[in-house]
Amino acid sequence: MSLRESAPVTPGPGGGASAPRPHRATAWPEARAVAARAGAHARGARKASAVPLGSALGGVLAESLTALTDLPPFDTSAMDGWAVAGPGPWAVRAETAVLAGHASGPETAPEPADGEAVRIATGARVPPGTTAVVRTEHARTEAPRTETSRTRAPRTDDRAGRPVLCALREVVPGQDIRPRGQECRSGDELLPAGTLVTPAVLGLAAAAGYDGLAVFPRPRVEILVLGDELLTAGLPREGLIRDALGPMLGPWLTSLGADVLGTRRIGDDAEELYGAVTGSTADLVVTTGGTAAGPVDHVHGVLGRAGATLLVDGVKVRPGHPMLLARLGAGPDGPTSVRHLVGLPGNPLAAVSGLLTLAAPLLEALAETPPGPERLPGPETTPGPETTPEPETEATPEPETAPEPETTPGSGLRPRSGTRTSARVPVRDEVQGHPYDTRLVPVVRRGGRAVPLRYHGPAMLRGLAAADGLAVVPPGGAAPGQELDVLDLPRPLDERAATAAQGACFT
Repeated sequence: MSLRESAPVTPGPGGGASAPRPHRATAWPEARAVAARAGAHARGARKASAVPLGSALGGVLAESLTALTDLPPFDTSAMDGWAVAGPGPWAVRAETAVLAGHASGPETAPEPADGEAVRIATGARVPPGTTAVVRTEHARTEAPRTETSRTRAPRTDDRAGRPVLCALREVVPGQDIRPRGQECRSGDELLPAGTLVTPAVLGLAAAAGYDGLAVFPRPRVEILVLGDELLTAGLPREGLIRDALGPMLGPWLTSLGADVLGTRRIGDDAEELYGAVTGSTADLVVTTGGTAAGPVDHVHGVLGRAGATLLVDGVKVRPGHPMLLARLGAGPDGPTSVRHLVGLPGNPLAAVSGLLTLAAPLLEALAETPPGPERLPGPETTPGPETTPEPETEATPEPETAPEPETTPGSGLRPRSGTRTSARVPVRDEVQGHPYDTRLVPVVRRGGRAVPLRYHGPAMLRGLAAADGLAVVPPGGAAPGQELDVLDLPRPLDERAATAAQGACFT
């Protein structure tokens, strides 16, 4: 089902469970594509805002990051040591050392004369006339010399009687000096619009002179946990069970790049659910449970009453086939806001299936900026004299350790957890498939292969908690050695908890 084929929801009686409707389950790959298109459509209504650096983390740059100053802004010392002028040995000047953050000029650090050395700290401005910086460990000081130097004419000034600095290795002009503008010049584009603001981006922006950034904020998400049978504390009792989704979905959605506004527990009250859905200011509302056709499954009825449009109503995937995606009407932010709702099944593993099938692609597309130049930075800069770039080598992951997510070509960014297939990995064992639907099966990577895990029923979390990915198993199953796409998950804390699969559970 595409966006062009979507249709308004038929309201059920009393705003509760809807009347019987034809099953319109969407193939799993197409459902993800519909979710991505929905996010891209909603992205056009989002507005950028200027925020302090401390509030920009996780946002997306609304405009390119351009250097407001040269970096470094002046010649600086790359090491603790000695600023020397001319060839050595050098007479040590007795004035205070040149320290980072302290001005250097005629009043504070006079230009060293030929044959002089002055103490200098890492990051300090290099005094005018400095030939090189000699690292502390590459030099030694000697007692004052009284004899005439054999390398230069006798001195007639006041340098006689001062300690002498001798280099322990060759001194090259300019060594261990970071020249002004080595990293960039004022006006250079450092990062293009559309870049995810990471801690490193915040550091670069601060170094380049920024106090704030114009960003598209992280997509806002509100979680509505449905079900009268759920407990928030204690042991299950008398038909009541613990809520596993409330504690899990918030952190998971945060890892997908969302700003989680909160988690509300609604119970099985259709009126309360209607008020929560229509009154939410979130870009995406995520509900748990209530997506089927049972006596207290109110999601379809509430969507119909709210004038929502179903984009996906069921997906051909196990577990999690009752999931849905809807475009909501105008919200509290005004008629131009575009909001969506993802309805997850109530079973925990089925809910995760829905999260990665519908919510993750929608959030990823929503967080992007309109198409522009590729996000990889421009031409490589010429390395400065301080360092020589090391050859890039591809690290081989240790056995039984999940590899790092691959960078998406042309994006310059690592995908957020669960938003893309990280790799195609051969499966070690045969994986039983559903006759018609895609299966998402918890796996761990061992020796370069994906190993299916036990405890993969729709209501189970034990397998998922030990997994580092969900293998996408096509209808009919997979043979040993067959390559499968694997959706990234947060890393397991202890792979010893992973137990190989035996059999399959589809419901």
